[in-house]
Amino acid sequence: MATVHDEIDNWLAADFYGELSDEEQRQLHAHLVECVACRKTHQETKTMNKILEETLAHEKPDPTFEQRMLTSFRNRIPERSGFVKLLFDLMRLRAAQVTAIAAVLLGLVQLGRMITGETTTPATAHDRYANEQLFEHPSQVLATSEPARAGALDKSDDLAAGKPKDLALAPPQSSSETKSQLGRDVKAHPATVAQGDTAQAEMAAKESDSEAVPLSYAAEPSSGETPASALANRKLIRNATVELEIVNFDHAVQTITAFANEERGYVATTNSEKQANGKLRGQVVVKVLPENLDRFLQKLRGLGELKNQTLGTEDVTKAYFDTDARLKNAHVMEQRLIDMLKTKTGKVADLLQVEKELGRVREEIEKMQGELKYWDSQVQLATVTISLAEKDMEEPAAFLLKERAQLSLYTPDVEKIYNDIKAFASSKVQITNAQLNRDYSGQVSATMSMLIVPEESDAVIGRVKGLGRVENFQMQTQRIAQGGSGMSENAKTKRDKVELNITISREEQEQAFQQTSLRIRTSSVDEKTKELRNLAEKQGGRVRSSTFSRDSNGHELANVWLRVPMKIYSALMQ
Repeated sequence: MATVHDEIDNWLAADFYGELSDEEQRQLHAHLVECVACRKTHQETKTMNKILEETLAHEKPDPTFEQRMLTSFRNRIPERSGFVKLLFDLMRLRAAQVTAIAAVLLGLVQLGRMITGETTTPATAHDRYANEQLFEHPSQVLATSEPARAGALDKSDDLAAGKPKDLALAPPQSSSETKSQLGRDVKAHPATVAQGDTAQAEMAAKESDSEAVPLSYAAEPSSGETPASALANRKLIRNATVELEIVNFDHAVQTITAFANEERGYVATTNSEKQANGKLRGQVVVKVLPENLDRFLQKLRGLGELKNQTLGTEDVTKAYFDTDARLKNAHVMEQRLIDMLKTKTGKVADLLQVEKELGRVREEIEKMQGELKYWDSQVQLATVTISLAEKDMEEPAAFLLKERAQLSLYTPDVEKIYNDIKAFASSKVQITNAQLNRDYSGQVSATMSMLIVPEESDAVIGRVKGLGRVENFQMQTQRIAQGGSGMSENAKTKRDKVELNITISREEQEQAFQQTSLRIRTSSVDEKTKELRNLAEKQGGRVRSSTFSRDSNGHELANVWLRVPMKIYSALMQ
């Protein structure tokens, strides 16, 4: 009785068209779980059916056409019955086919022996033939069974699609080849049981060796070619930055250009800047072949003192091939949209929408093409950015000497002195600020600022001091480096304009050097207060303020604030 394994192609075809019952479907699925070969055939059948459905989706006829074709095909082949039907059913079985082929081959072998007159015992040759079949490698059996199943699947698919093809099977091995091979084996091995066992062992070892060698040869190219092909397809962008301190900028640029030409590269950009101290600083960008990058960097070390160097590699392989795949899909979409416009079918609004989408797709295509071109240019050549600076770059070119003076001027007439100082303005004296202030009590003060050329600064400051009494005179000097920092033996020192800040106040507004408070008890407060004021005026002092009061009990109280020079302080106190 035929099993599911023997007629797997018919079972799979029936399962695909939904002609199996529930019990038959359970049998098929149980067998697929157990049999690896049938499970593989099932996967191939599903894949082939899916491909055919996608290919013939637009050309598949209606189901009634398929039924008519199958009915017509069955009517052309008359149904057999009786012994003829049984014989044809047996011939469909694979075991019967193999047995028939083996019988034919055995008959041809016996016929050949009879013609050649060989007397070798047929039983030994038959046993050897059976042993060869028994010791045949399972992979060979699987390899011979798979094409037959694939052929059966193709035939069933062609019949279902209405496209009959040539159903002839491949011819088996010729009888002459089989006969000569068996004859050589019989001559080489006498018909004994021990020698037959030895021949079987040698045949098994020979087959195992013949299978192991091709496998090793097949594995060697994969191990040798895969890394090379993967490395060739990688997209690597190499970049380097170098910072050098050199003696002469122009000479260094010329040398770098020569190095780039030697390494089959070129100088992309060059820029330089002259500092205040006369030194040059700049940057040179060089493009060289990636394989020559290390040698080029080694040459740069001889130009001067290496301050810093960085070397980096960016792998853009994934981004590159992702963009390339998206570009191909965009081209396909572009062609589809163009075909839709060529047909000119549909509404005008739909055509306008297609044109809009076509413009967007083309914009994306141009963008992706630009990205791929940029990556190709970056991969083909490595970029080296070289920063150059001449030695003693931070050495100052000169020193600027800035002087700043300030003083407080006390005078009885603030406004007069204020106007006198403003009259100092000239080509050598610049008044930068002048303010005259008056508070709510009527007190007047002024502030002034001026810039004086160095050669006239001492004379102008002396004239200002002669206009009144000077207090808190200060002079500050600051040395500022120009064009760098640090010290320099050859740098010149230049004096800048002197800045003078002046504060003008009345003498009574001057801050006192000493303050004294006296409490005097007397029988006549009013008279003693008048005598104190007169005494202070005679000694050169001034009365700042005075108050007089009498309480409810008739007690009198007077407060007098005097301002006197220090030279009469002792006499006044006595």
